[in-house]
Amino acid sequence: MKQDIDTSAALRAQLMNRLAFRLYQCANLLNKTGTKALEAHDVTTQQWAIIGALVRERWAEGIAVHQLASLLMVSRQNLTGVLSRMEDRGLIERKKSKVDSRSRLIRLTPDGWKRWEEMQADIAGFYDGAMKDLSNNDLIHALHYLDRMRENMHDVDNTQGG
Repeated sequence: MKQDIDTSAALRAQLMNRLAFRLYQCANLLNKTGTKALEAHDVTTQQWAIIGALVRERWAEGIAVHQLASLLMVSRQNLTGVLSRMEDRGLIERKKSKVDSRSRLIRLTPDGWKRWEEMQADIAGFYDGAMKDLSNNDLIHALHYLDRMRENMHDVDNTQGG
């Protein structure tokens, strides 16, 4: 009986290690291939994620940097440089919050919205290639499991003082 438990624990450890490594590989490939897919638009995957967040209707008036960092699950420090480069290129702007005049909100400029529209065909092509063998049911399940893992990792981050 103890041997079965030990074998089961060892198998679980192997599976978790392989899954974590596979996620790492997928994240690296997403960054590499996503950037290549959008190179004609001069947009990196980080910038793509930011623009994709800013097109959401709920952020039409803008989003605070700390909220955007939380949404993207990156540090403010990592986000600041990317936002500055995007602002220099005219893709985003910082405007005063109507609620708190000391606070600045990030939102897309008309050029940022135009870039988003121009990227859509290449984004769709990228997704079609990256997820070509996955059914809608597969995609729903993948989202469910990734959401659960994200929540668990968020809990781990909180226990680590994140």
